[in-house]
Amino acid sequence: MDILQGNQHANPEDFYNSLKEKLDDHHDFPEDYLFKFIIPTDQAKLTEIYKVFDGTKFTLGNRESKNGKYTACNISAFVLNGEQVVKIYKEVAKIEGVILL
Repeated sequence: MDILQGNQHANPEDFYNSLKEKLDDHHDFPEDYLFKFIIPTDQAKLTEIYKVFDGTKFTLGNRESKNGKYTACNISAFVLNGEQVVKIYKEVAKIEGVILL
């Protein structure tokens, strides 16, 4: 999982628990939360990401890199709490080639 690269937490669950604590401390849920991903430019990958947000109110913006090899995907989704944010990150992390920011 790319989100764990360079992180002090060796265990993914430790990382996600720490993330949830930080989210709860710094955000006033429910609110719109901005998710950012970088993916190889591939419509199938985008579709997989969009499926994770099914049933969630969201807006999106995509931008291809200069050479068209990668796409930056920004999704602003209405979430109820930090637990929902972590759940979404975990689901997107299962998609091969996605970098979570």
